[in-house]
Amino acid sequence: MTNQTAIPAGIDLREEIDRLRKERNAVILAHYYQKPELQDLADFVGDSLELSRKAADTDADVIAFCGVKFMAETAKILSPEKIVVLPDMDAGCSLEDSCPPEKFKAFRERHPDHIALTYINCSTEVKALSDVIVTSSSAETILQQIPKDQKIIFGPDRHLGGYLNRKFDRDMLLWPGVCIVHEAFSETELLKLKAEHPEAPVAAHPECPPHIIDHADMVGSTSAILTYAKNFPGDTLIVATEPHIMHQMEKALPEKTFIGAPGADGNCNCNICPYMALNNLEKLYLCLRDMEPRIEIEESLRADAQKSLDKMLEMAGGTVGKGDLGAIDGD
Repeated sequence: MTNQTAIPAGIDLREEIDRLRKERNAVILAHYYQKPELQDLADFVGDSLELSRKAADTDADVIAFCGVKFMAETAKILSPEKIVVLPDMDAGCSLEDSCPPEKFKAFRERHPDHIALTYINCSTEVKALSDVIVTSSSAETILQQIPKDQKIIFGPDRHLGGYLNRKFDRDMLLWPGVCIVHEAFSETELLKLKAEHPEAPVAAHPECPPHIIDHADMVGSTSAILTYAKNFPGDTLIVATEPHIMHQMEKALPEKTFIGAPGADGNCNCNICPYMALNNLEKLYLCLRDMEPRIEIEESLRADAQKSLDKMLEMAGGTVGKGDLGAIDGD
């Protein structure tokens, strides 16, 4: 854990972070689920696909990643020459935890005729065992490029995989993981909220379980939800994903009202990601000052994991032809 007692008394954290950013030639990347003060300080705020692209393209010497560990590891995989720091190394992910590499490897070995289409919310080791990584914003584009007769393992999120199966009439074999944030939404409380705001559409992330998706007017990634928020014709939107995304909506659209979908207790508190919440200004300052905690990945593992991420970036651009699909045939 970061030693926050090492912070000098009375310093202006925002000024110091700006100074260190310039001094280190650092770029600060932040996910939409981060606290507002971190989003506002970041050089770039995005979803997993956007942040992956930014990490691959940056000319900075240091990447300070305000997100969770698998995101920072993805940045290191794609930019191995960069120093990548994470404000709190304990910022993990329930989906990553649900899919231990040794169990995923054994699962793959039991299904040798399947390719592994794997959600980015997983460890570097699982990425290295996968054929193509997807994000919630790239999964549909990538899946549609894979022939229907190709057998597929999808993990670790069974709700995202199930949504894709239903939408595209696929029969992917699903790993049984879930996101603790999206699993916490209550159908009963959502229906109460809809009754209070009958004209308000519901925008939901595909990590939500089917009983929430069934009530959604729009289903999509965090970036897609933000786009929908800008374009829907009404003035009130119910948002079924981690509530910190609403900071961007409120900044861009102060004339509209955004309401977080409730959990079982009737409010959004249980839907704040406890892992994303570990990062704060103090820890960001310290990681830029001390260049720790630092993401380190053994080179052969990194190179193996990069293959599935490169395939994602290639296929997400829509440039993959039929001949390229041969590279992701089953083992």
